[in-house]
Amino acid sequence: MNPPSPAPGAPPPAPSGPPKALLVGIGVAVLVVVAVAAFFIGRSSSGPSKGPDAQVASGPPGSSGSAQSSVLQALPPAPGKPGQMAVPTEPVRPALWVDVYAPGKVREALAGNAWVKEQLQKPLGKGFVGGWAPFLDTRGEELGASFKGAVFDVMAGQFLAAPFRMVWYSGENRAGTPAIIVPEPGNTTMAAFDSMSQVVRRSELTAATCPGGEGEAPSEGFTLQRWLIAEQTLWAARTDDKLVFGRHPAVVLQGLCEGHLDLEAPQGVDVELGFAPEPLGREAQMLTHVMGVANGIRLQFAVEGKRLVGRGISGPVADEPRLDSAPLSDELLKLIPEETPVVLALQLKLPEQLDKDSLKAFWSGKGAAVPLRTRQVAMVWTPRGDQELPSEVALLWGRPEDADALGQLFSGPNKMEYATLCGHRVLASTLDVLSRLRNACAGQVPNLLNAAAPVVQGLRAPGSVSFGVNTGRLLGTLMADGYWAQVREAGSSKPQPRAAPPEIEAARRDLETLPYMGLRGTVDGNRLVPGGFGS
Repeated sequence: MNPPSPAPGAPPPAPSGPPKALLVGIGVAVLVVVAVAAFFIGRSSSGPSKGPDAQVASGPPGSSGSAQSSVLQALPPAPGKPGQMAVPTEPVRPALWVDVYAPGKVREALAGNAWVKEQLQKPLGKGFVGGWAPFLDTRGEELGASFKGAVFDVMAGQFLAAPFRMVWYSGENRAGTPAIIVPEPGNTTMAAFDSMSQVVRRSELTAATCPGGEGEAPSEGFTLQRWLIAEQTLWAARTDDKLVFGRHPAVVLQGLCEGHLDLEAPQGVDVELGFAPEPLGREAQMLTHVMGVANGIRLQFAVEGKRLVGRGISGPVADEPRLDSAPLSDELLKLIPEETPVVLALQLKLPEQLDKDSLKAFWSGKGAAVPLRTRQVAMVWTPRGDQELPSEVALLWGRPEDADALGQLFSGPNKMEYATLCGHRVLASTLDVLSRLRNACAGQVPNLLNAAAPVVQGLRAPGSVSFGVNTGRLLGTLMADGYWAQVREAGSSKPQPRAAPPEIEAARRDLETLPYMGLRGTVDGNRLVPGGFGS
């Protein structure tokens, strides 16, 4: 007997494995920004030429050609009676989100960026856009729609012309894909939505309640539409004051149930990434508790010329900050290899003695009389694009005298490699990671003191929390790992290549030309003052 089919709109099983830690969440910041950029400029160069403006026409388009006929003939029948969506019974929470305050400005900058334009003509750019190119390139004339121009122009030029949020949810029913929420689309955008819906809507689902019963649904419930163009599915929905898009109906429904979003841009900020520690998991909660930061921390970016740059880290901190302010020492910068993809450095206020009783009193807020000492702490991380590879992370502790206490604090089941290098106690996940740090300290490989002058200057500036991303190394490594993981998953029946194809190596080299991006937050009273730097 075949297993029963899932109910319409039922979310996929939650991904297995531990919840994402805060470091992982922050580490994807640049990847998320790249994804936003790809959405804005992801138009294939192989399609027909298009003007920058797509307008909703007052009447039907002119005579249609053979392309229009073939597209229309390939479309499934128009939707019939709406189906009933299986509403998730467990509530979900926003875990990571990107607020795009100036969509037009971001799109214009990225569309004019020389590196991006070059990559869109190469396998790297075409592969990133993938199967969505035909979706975005399809024209209203081909669909018999009342709008002219490409679907991309309508979506980017009208649906996403106003500030919007891209949000990933966490919970048992998370679908793993984001929802895009446009909270104040305006009448023209609503008309464009209805015009598009008339020709690409293939089916509908209705939902009477919100996931987990949290949130307010209208008396008639929500209606979710399945749009289909060029064999790609997009779910869409609207209320009187909101548009929501997503790859899965579960995230679209959650976006509909979100409260009103007030997307007001901070001064000088065009894009912000935020996160919520609780949905991200225990590790995220622990790290934010150790740092003494409250909900509301943001990573801020801005458009300068034709590129996206870091503005800094902003947000509230606890009434009694656990973060001090100091520059990163040259000893620390000497210890970290220049090619390290992700660095998170903190100036932590901790008890002078790291014994069990002092720490317990300090974490509980009852350690006012405990003498404190600022410790420089850094986490270095090399994310890998293959889950079969071991974790590559290390903790660099700026006070070697705490070695015994650290051994007790990190005495869990995961084996760590220990050493004292460049005036820091090092705890590394593998011998290879420890070896790379040792070589950097000894000057046998370039370290962060050999980085570009603006990067070194930014890392030496006083700060409380510093976050650096070598975007080229990060994305190049992830792409190469992903290729070899796919090769391995293809099975042993096929001959295994000894080297990556030329186009993979070329793409990796192109990615590694991307700049270093740095974000900094400095405690000032009960808030973090942002600062940015980079190459």
